[in-house]
Amino acid sequence: MSGAGAALDAGTGYEVVIGIECHVQLRTASKMFCGCSTAVANAPPNSLTCPVCLGLPGALPVINRRAVEHVLATGLAIGSQVPEVTRWDRKNYFYPDLPKGYQISQYDLPLAAGGTLTVETSEGSLEVAITRAHLEEDTARLIHQPDDQGRRISLVDFNRSGVPLMEIVTEPVIRSAEGARRYAEELRLLLVTIGASDAQLEQGQMRVEANVSLRRPGASEFGTRVEVKNMNSFRSVERAIGYEIERQARALDAGEAVVQETRGWDDDRGVTYTMRLKEESEDYRYFPEPDLPPLRTDPAWLDEIRGRLPELPAARRARYQAKLGLSAYDAGVLVGDADATALFEGALAADPTLPPKRLANWVSGEYLRLAKAGAAGRAEAADLAALVRMVEADELSGTSAKQVFETHWSTGRPVAAIVSEGGLRQISDESALLEAVERVLVANPAAVEDVRAGKRQAIGFLTGQVMRETRGQANAATVQRLIERRLGGGDAPE
Repeated sequence: MSGAGAALDAGTGYEVVIGIECHVQLRTASKMFCGCSTAVANAPPNSLTCPVCLGLPGALPVINRRAVEHVLATGLAIGSQVPEVTRWDRKNYFYPDLPKGYQISQYDLPLAAGGTLTVETSEGSLEVAITRAHLEEDTARLIHQPDDQGRRISLVDFNRSGVPLMEIVTEPVIRSAEGARRYAEELRLLLVTIGASDAQLEQGQMRVEANVSLRRPGASEFGTRVEVKNMNSFRSVERAIGYEIERQARALDAGEAVVQETRGWDDDRGVTYTMRLKEESEDYRYFPEPDLPPLRTDPAWLDEIRGRLPELPAARRARYQAKLGLSAYDAGVLVGDADATALFEGALAADPTLPPKRLANWVSGEYLRLAKAGAAGRAEAADLAALVRMVEADELSGTSAKQVFETHWSTGRPVAAIVSEGGLRQISDESALLEAVERVLVANPAAVEDVRAGKRQAIGFLTGQVMRETRGQANAATVQRLIERRLGGGDAPE
């Protein structure tokens, strides 16, 4: 986007330019270039290592095919171009977390080049152009802590060294902190949907880094960019970028120069802080990796990977709206949670006659409420379908249905058994309810007189008494209709 006519940030008066880099841990059993396990989350330090991921002399790497397929699948999902031949490169720098003194990565021939990802923001759709998606190995983990004598020391855990990472880089086309957050959320959803990664930010499986710069209205050249790191939640992504926009705007307004640097995000204080000066790509002295041959991407292999791709989130949202009549909001909530999507699809498959909107309400309401509360449990799609069908057929009241669903969630017992054993099936037959209505009317003459005097709230009281009389099994609408008919002198018997 050029400076002329570009959207300006309302709070600062500058044009905001943002590019996002995401490092994503791929879902593989073994590391990128060796057979060590990637289950590093709870493993004792330095217990999942070998000569390859420790960078010992003479150790040679072997490519993880599954990791390559994950990157190719991502490229196909975002419409990237996949080259016939790609190669590996050495990214050279010296740091304690890099045992070889270089990282095996990709530079000028990535596995996936170009592509787009469209996201929805409060200002409308945003099409984010993607520069590349390439494969590399992760570094070791540095742990900074005091020793037994209180001295500050740094420890190195090599369990993470060599874990396969995909780096996805956008063009500098994002213009707001909200847009950056929505992009990161949509990218994570895509990766989880295609099975490339679990992408849990809180576990470090997805790391979002933003390059942020500002330029004055009408300018054609980009401003000085600052990289922001250490954002461990989507909320932090939006907050950190928002703060950085304001910080740079204050500096420019004061006539100060913005320094090209890497800054960290302090979530507790809500500020960014200087980490180091920003390196340029030439500082890494990239050159082809001599221990790995170029990789050829056979068309038949790509067709096989393409054939395994599931329905993508954007296509699923569009289908829910066009074919099932759901609102954009309902479709977004359902597709935004993989388990919610599976439950909705499974229940609809179990009973295709269910109204999609009613079913969506149960999944986005009761199911997600329990799931996000952290309560242990699960819901079976066939049981949810049976429950919604009972409600639709007036066989179960809404209140009772929610109780039944919670019991099913926590115990796993079938919905039909819970309803039967609890005597919860709703009574809608008028002849079966008349006796209970008559008992309540006789027992509450004052309320009866209030109704006849035109006090409509008394009907609610009497309806509640009938519900108590039937232990909540009566159909409240049917009861209210019977009371009105009875006290209005209709055809109900005396």
